[in-house]
Formats: sequence, C-alpha cells, structure tokens
Amino acid sequence: MTKAELVEAVAKSASLTKAAAEKAVGAFISTVSGALKKGDRVTLVGFGSFEVASRKARTGRNPQTGKEIKIAAAKVPKFRPGKALKDAVAKKK
Repeated sequence: MTKAELVEAVAKSASLTKAAAEKAVGAFISTVSGALKKGDRVTLVGFGSFEVASRKARTGRNPQTGKEIKIAAAKVPKFRPGKALKDAVAKKK
C-alpha cells in the first residue's frame, strides 16, 4: 500500500475528504518522526511501538571489489508490532 492508497483508505473509513485524510496522515508521520528524532518511543496499544535502536560500527565488504569497508555506527528506526496486530495478520480468512 502506498501513501496515496493509505490516504484514500483513511478518507473512506473515517468519512473524511481526501485533503483532510492527507493532512491527518502527514501529521501522524511528522509527529512520529519528530518523537523518534528526539529519542522518544511511540506506543500505539494494540498496533505496535516505534523506537530508535542503535547499531554498532562494524566492518562490511564492498560486493563489487570484495574490499573491506568500515560501516559507521547509526541510529535506526525500529517497529515492534503489538499482539492485536500480530493476531490480525496471522488470522486465517
């Protein structure tokens, strides 16, 4: 599902205009991004949690040359699905 399809689905299920749904989806994304940027954890009970994980520096390999390269440490966003989401996905139709 693309962002445009998500906006359309939100508009349809919440009886909103596409413009209002676009605003709502955009606000959600920017709010979650801002919270993660500050290092906060965003928890949506039943859906899941967004958090920031730290990745250690490591050595990798350039696949074209086979030469070793150093990969710097980084902070990456991480999503952990909640029980309700896991159950909804696993549920057989």
